[in-house]
Amino acid sequence: MKARFSLPLLVLVFAFSFGALAQDTNPQLGPGQGSGSGQRGGRAGFGGGMMGRGVMGTVTEVAPDHFTIKTDAGELYTVHYSVNTRIMAGGGGQRRGQGNENQPPANPPQTIKASDIKVGDAIGASGEIDANAKSVGAVVVFKIDPERAKQMREMQANYGKAWIMGKVTAINDARVTLQGGPNNTTHTFLADENTTFRKRRDPITLGDIQIGDMVRAEGAVKNGAFLATAVAVMGAPPQHSDSPAPPPQ
Repeated sequence: MKARFSLPLLVLVFAFSFGALAQDTNPQLGPGQGSGSGQRGGRAGFGGGMMGRGVMGTVTEVAPDHFTIKTDAGELYTVHYSVNTRIMAGGGGQRRGQGNENQPPANPPQTIKASDIKVGDAIGASGEIDANAKSVGAVVVFKIDPERAKQMREMQANYGKAWIMGKVTAINDARVTLQGGPNNTTHTFLADENTTFRKRRDPITLGDIQIGDMVRAEGAVKNGAFLATAVAVMGAPPQHSDSPAPPPQ
C-alpha cells in the first residue's frame, strides 16, 4: 500500500469524525453506563484494538441493546447502543489529487440498522469508554468492511515503524516531537535534506511547522531514531457534520 498517507488517514477518520460526533451527540446510555468504579477512559484511543477515540473489534454477540466485540488484543468489550446511536456503513473513496487527504470522502456513508451488523463483522465504536468494565456507551458505530479492517490492523502494526502522527509539542533543530496517535503516546522524528514537507497542496519547509500543528510523517527507524521521508501538516479536525466520514478506500 504505497498511497501516500492513506493509512494514517484511517486513524484520523475514526479519531476526528467519531470525536466530533461524540462532542455533539449525547446518547441515552444503557443501565449502568456512565457510572461505577471502573476507570473512565472517556474517548480512549484504539491501542491493541483501540484506535483514536473508540474501540474496534470483531462482533462475537449481537443483542437488542448491545454488541460484544473481541479486539485484536483478545479483550471483550460490550458496545451499548440506543436509538440515539448513529450506526453507519459504506461510503469512502478518497478524492483524487494531491492535497485532498483532509477532504471529505467522495461518497458519503449510509445509515444502517443495528440488525445489519452480524456476528463476525468488524466494527468501530466511539463514545464513553469504561476501560475497567470493558464497556462503551456508543455515540457512533461504524461497520467496517473486511479489507478496510485489515488495512487498519496493518496500519496499527506499523505505527512508530513506518509512520507517526500527532500534535507538535516541541521543535529542536531538525528534531520534532509529536503527541498523539494510537494510545496518545509521544514520538519524535528527525528530518534531513531529503525530507519533504507539505501543507495541504503546498510545499513547505521545516521552519513553517509550528507548535500545536497536527502532523503526520512517513519514514523508517534508523539507528534508533525515526527518520522522516515525508511530512504533512494536516488541517484542523473537522467540525460536526450530518454524517461521519468512513475510512477511504
